[in-house]
Amino acid sequence: MANDNATGNAPAPRRYHRTVADGLRLQVTHYAPAADTGDRRPVVCLAGLTRNGRDFEVLANALAHGAEPRHVYAIDMRGRGGSDFDPDWRRYTIAAETGDTIDVMTAEQLDHVAIIGTSRGGLIAMALMAAQPTRAAAIALNDIGPVIEIEGLARIAGYVGKLPKPDTWPEAVALCKQMAQRDFPNVTDEEWAAIARQWFNEEDGTPTSAYDPAIAQTFAVSADGIPELWPQFEAVTPVPVLSIRGARSDLLSAETVARMAERHPRLTTHTVPDEGHAPLLRDQNTISVIGKWLAATD
Repeated sequence: MANDNATGNAPAPRRYHRTVADGLRLQVTHYAPAADTGDRRPVVCLAGLTRNGRDFEVLANALAHGAEPRHVYAIDMRGRGGSDFDPDWRRYTIAAETGDTIDVMTAEQLDHVAIIGTSRGGLIAMALMAAQPTRAAAIALNDIGPVIEIEGLARIAGYVGKLPKPDTWPEAVALCKQMAQRDFPNVTDEEWAAIARQWFNEEDGTPTSAYDPAIAQTFAVSADGIPELWPQFEAVTPVPVLSIRGARSDLLSAETVARMAERHPRLTTHTVPDEGHAPLLRDQNTISVIGKWLAATD
């Protein structure tokens, strides 16, 4: 696994809030390069269902402070990370979160960006492209596609809002490892400690949930799963797309990736060995693939 690529001279990421249309405050983390970015397009990172912008910390530092630096923005969706919880759980929807993303990008004056969307973040990227096609000029979909496997959906439904609350950080690390080690067998104990800090918030020195448990009320899985999303995928076909898949993924199949490649002439694929849903975007090879793909799409 890769370590943070940032140097000691690199500026620390800046965390602040933007207010969206319905008054909620969303946390944005901006990784600003110390060097000139030239004409390299900025990157907007969107995390998965129960996750937040901290998932992109290693990747974002590498992109912002590497040999070809670029601005990176990671957005915590409503009810996640450092953003406000929504008093009405019915608004935890892809439509609302797409609107939130547009609001933040408007506030930051971001157009023609590259979006890296993990799982639900990738679905938001598709919806955003359908709504405002010029907002993004390249899309990376991390372990998500038009066909979402019911096995993976059922697994996610089994833990959302149901995990025990750890009382200490060692307990939080052990819980993360217990929950995900099967899909991420090569993660070291040191990295599990770092990942626990991504997956949990901290309050008064102890870990606390990094997402609103009410999100679980929006996540029901029927026996038939969810409809195939090929019309939504069509929204991203005008721009280059990078499909990242974990070799152990139970949410995105290799067959779906092959079908995506048939329908998209500018689809690049990358499989992360020995990782499940969703690839952590921490290993040096995947970071290198993303960096080269971004440079090619600039």
